[in-house]
Amino acid sequence: MTSVNLPITIKCRIGIDDRDSQRELEDFIGTVANAGCDTFIVHARKAILSGLSPKENREIPPLNYDSVFAVKQAFPELSIIINGGIKTIEDAESLLKKTDGVMLGREAYQNPFILNEVDAVFFGTATNVQTRTETLQKFMPYIEQELERGTPLHHMTRHILGLYKGQKGGKNFRRHLSENSYKKTADIGVLLDAISYVD
Repeated sequence: MTSVNLPITIKCRIGIDDRDSQRELEDFIGTVANAGCDTFIVHARKAILSGLSPKENREIPPLNYDSVFAVKQAFPELSIIINGGIKTIEDAESLLKKTDGVMLGREAYQNPFILNEVDAVFFGTATNVQTRTETLQKFMPYIEQELERGTPLHHMTRHILGLYKGQKGGKNFRRHLSENSYKKTADIGVLLDAISYVD
């Protein structure tokens, strides 16, 4: 058996409650880096543990990208990946000028088709650009296979509710799946019916 040296990565916030000074953040990063961590995914919001729910912690504390930029300046040898509130490819491109990477979190889940642009924009890779429906059609054999195994339809469709975000018929697509895919008798027909709202 051979050992593989993988990069050590942690994800953190820029602070917690009243422990949110730049010095405390950089002391934390430095301490963890000295222990062997070389990659940090830094969410540009502090966490407020006393009084806010996890959902509120994703929205209420203000974003402070400058704090993450300062970490990168203080530790140029480390890989600093920025996270938090990034909603467009253009935003990601801009943030990459001051960090080593960008993490799309909620936006990638709520609007998964945003990832269709990533290879072409960031890696210059010619991609076989597909429509949302073409992408979904490639997902269908997997759905049918899982249905045969007894996996409930909503376990799969809940991850594609935002596929048509911002598109004509997208709200009806989402609503139809939300209201019907959880039913015990739900099959691929529920998804086909949902697609009819956007085609």
